[in-house]
Amino acid sequence: MTDILERLAPLPLIAILRAPDASMFRQATEVVYESGIRCVEFTLTSNSAIEATRDVVATMPGDLLVGVGTVRTELQVNQAVDAGAAFLVSQVLRPRLIEAAERRGTPFIPGALTPTEILAAWECGIPAVKVSPIGPVGGLDYFDNVRGPLPDIPLVPTGSVRPDEVGAYLDHGAAAVGLSGHLFGDSLLPGGDLEGLALRTKQAIAAVGPR
Repeated sequence: MTDILERLAPLPLIAILRAPDASMFRQATEVVYESGIRCVEFTLTSNSAIEATRDVVATMPGDLLVGVGTVRTELQVNQAVDAGAAFLVSQVLRPRLIEAAERRGTPFIPGALTPTEILAAWECGIPAVKVSPIGPVGGLDYFDNVRGPLPDIPLVPTGSVRPDEVGAYLDHGAAAVGLSGHLFGDSLLPGGDLEGLALRTKQAIAAVGPR
């Protein structure tokens, strides 16, 4: 199984695409790739996300990591892996989904929020735990308070994280950081601002700084 954190290490950012449908996912992915990000996550709450995954995996450069998020069923696990997903993400912890992904040889990053949930997820043998939504519950202060007693668990904060905050999360021990709405703005909607997306992507990368 690919060590997802090692592949993310050169630039530990995940661009998370969520919209009513995935019609703009290809264009937005091209923008963030050309701007420097090498990892995206297509969320299954977006119509046609599996088809978008298959298209991007098949046609974009091989150094782009494409994951599928908001996975809630074993069927979705298999659909995502069949489409070429390099990793899977969920907002919740369901051990049966982790087991299904393990059978397919695909890393699974479950979601958690409290220390108890984080530890329960980690004990399932996963590579990292998504801590979300981090912004509404206190942002960096909350992250510090959950990471303090669990320093050995790789955490990936997501949810209302701004591009200019990613360096602070990484400095405070995050294994990677997920960026969604504050990165993409309206760029995932028809006629959205792709130039603004490119600018914010470059700001996020600059905020990471040398590692």
